[in-house]
Amino acid sequence: MKPLQKKLSEYVAPQEVKKQGFYPYFNPIESAQDPEIQVNGKKVQMFGSNSYLGLTNHPKTKEAAANAIKKYGTGCAGSRFLNGTIDLHLELEQALADFVGKEAAIVFSTGFQANLGAASALTGRHDYILIDEYDHASIIDGCRLSFSKVIKYKHNDVDSLDGELKALPQDKNKLIIVDGVFSMEGDIVNLPELVKIAEKYEASIMVDEAHSIGVLGKNGEGTAAHFGLTDQVDIIMGTFSKSLASVGGFIASDAATINYLMHHSRSLIFSASISPANAASALTALEILKAEPERLVRLWENTHYAMRRLKEFGFDIGKTETPIIPIYVRDDVKTFTLARMLLDDGVFVNAIVSPAVRSDSSLIRFSLMATHTLQQIETAVQKMNKAAIKLGILETQEVLENI
Repeated sequence: MKPLQKKLSEYVAPQEVKKQGFYPYFNPIESAQDPEIQVNGKKVQMFGSNSYLGLTNHPKTKEAAANAIKKYGTGCAGSRFLNGTIDLHLELEQALADFVGKEAAIVFSTGFQANLGAASALTGRHDYILIDEYDHASIIDGCRLSFSKVIKYKHNDVDSLDGELKALPQDKNKLIIVDGVFSMEGDIVNLPELVKIAEKYEASIMVDEAHSIGVLGKNGEGTAAHFGLTDQVDIIMGTFSKSLASVGGFIASDAATINYLMHHSRSLIFSASISPANAASALTALEILKAEPERLVRLWENTHYAMRRLKEFGFDIGKTETPIIPIYVRDDVKTFTLARMLLDDGVFVNAIVSPAVRSDSSLIRFSLMATHTLQQIETAVQKMNKAAIKLGILETQEVLENI
């Protein structure tokens, strides 16, 4: 056996977990991403989806995708840079730029590619990128591809950021890249204070709005709009795989920045473009988001209800402020076991362990959709309480149903 094959064959951690019967990943779902899904022929309540507005199975998004396939076919057969740009891409980009309050936008194949392409291309060898220690993996990997010096600051700690910026040369470019909503913890970036620090040191700001578009802001425009700081944020990144019911990502900014990325971002230039169906469904989801503000209202009603009930049962949900609710178990084996017990009992949740979170912060990621009913939420919380007591995560207590 060759050395590389030997190394790879020695990685057996997933197999060990499977032997114990609680491997929680790659579960095949046999239906659409709705509040109720089908897994292994069984109906299960979905509380692990990023479809915050419940639009992935909306008749209009499906119709738009089907119509796009009829007109353009199933793919674009090339990159945006060469033969892979269609008029639908340009329409989507203008709609996105208008929605988030920026001059221009460019669409990437995925949200990961958008962060990868921006973080790796925007700054140079003698520049600096500063990232929150809890930033998404796509930001971290983009920074690894950059020639710039990368500095991590403490999570959501503007004093830590200030200290790092203070030590840097004044005449060098400095870019702060931060999640708007942190994808595992569910907390929101302290953007007002971060903007003040950035202005103090003439640093630029890029906000990853993957989990805040369709969630934060008066009309779901994201974190920058939520705080009224769109003009102070230089670059906005977003994805389609959450609230916008598709696959893809985008960067929105001033025209000069977008022009630079169009000609320097390797993940754009050397990747196949987003499919016509994906572009059409994202554009239609954006239109639904704007036309049906009641979805955003319902999402927050569900979020507040779930948070209150989980706290009443005694679960540790950290500092979350959004529909992403971490339920801290702080033990990998119990986290895996809890997720499996819940799936067996008809509730789909996500088991999150290191390296996605710190080794002492393993958790169940419980996420809400606008299309959940309060009864579905209540049932899921009751089942989670029952399983957590069996595992010794919670002490036995009686909490009455409250809808």
